[in-house]
Amino acid sequence: MDDRESPISASIDFEAHGKHHGHLSVPHSRDSSAWGSILVPITVIKNGDGPTVLLTGANHGDEYEGPIALVKLRRELAPDMVSGRVIMIPALNYPAFRAARRTSPVDGGNMNRAFPGRPDGTITEKIAHYVDSALVPLADIAVDIHSGGKSLNFLPSAVIHRLDDVDLMGRTLAALNAFGAPVGLVLEELDAAGMLDTAVEERGKLFLSTELGGGGTATPETVALAEHGIRNVLKHVGILAGDPDLSPGPTRLMHTPGPAHVIADDGGLLEITKSLGDAVSAGETVGIIHYVEHPDREPMIHVAEKGGILIARHHPGLVERGDCLALIGEDYSP
Repeated sequence: MDDRESPISASIDFEAHGKHHGHLSVPHSRDSSAWGSILVPITVIKNGDGPTVLLTGANHGDEYEGPIALVKLRRELAPDMVSGRVIMIPALNYPAFRAARRTSPVDGGNMNRAFPGRPDGTITEKIAHYVDSALVPLADIAVDIHSGGKSLNFLPSAVIHRLDDVDLMGRTLAALNAFGAPVGLVLEELDAAGMLDTAVEERGKLFLSTELGGGGTATPETVALAEHGIRNVLKHVGILAGDPDLSPGPTRLMHTPGPAHVIADDGGLLEITKSLGDAVSAGETVGIIHYVEHPDREPMIHVAEKGGILIARHHPGLVERGDCLALIGEDYSP
């Protein structure tokens, strides 16, 4: 954790009661503006005593359920509906969001691999550092809304990590169930270093994420899931009145112990042979790579190393060697 002072300033007072819209001013000297800044929109709603939740979207700029749900929530929530504080950043990686890219066009930074950031680093690292040093300490729980972006498509899921702290893991599982997604995924990351998830968890605080679809767009169903789930979490922690609405049905708990990722061994034209949610047996074909330019070349078959359910798949029709073709999940018992 880097406790050096951030060059980023906020235009609003996080301790002021009421609803306040403003921005985070990120200094950005560039050819077109020597003393320029990037203004990242932020809203704070505070009323009385109670917990603080940090809500973020577009940590990756090509994922849209979070921004849609949060711009609607910031209009709809009134201070008298809230007991505590809600901090909303609809587009955390604002440059990436404006460019419809996963990573920032300014510095190439992947926001969700940049934490805890640096106050003297790139634009992406500066934003990550401000969130980690100024906002995460204020929060009791952080909810970061993701989907698969342009490259992946997911069975809509709320997502957490497996935690060594038994008490924190229990409270995180309770928040996962309260979100009310069809699937609750205890995800084994290929590399969790630099993630907002990890930064929040290392401070001993609740963290919840999602993977609500993908393909570089949002659907009515995935946006509704984001909106419903966020309100459920706000009720779960006591910021909104009432109990979480779990009427769609109980969340199916799943996890992804290895070897769960099916990785492309070559580039080419992808044929996915299973749909999201389909059962997959160990050794069963999940993807076939065809070679359009080589009529005599046999296609490359990719099989699942384990059985389970297809949780995620590569979205574009063309793949490169090293891409994740599929993710296999299996039922999880805490």
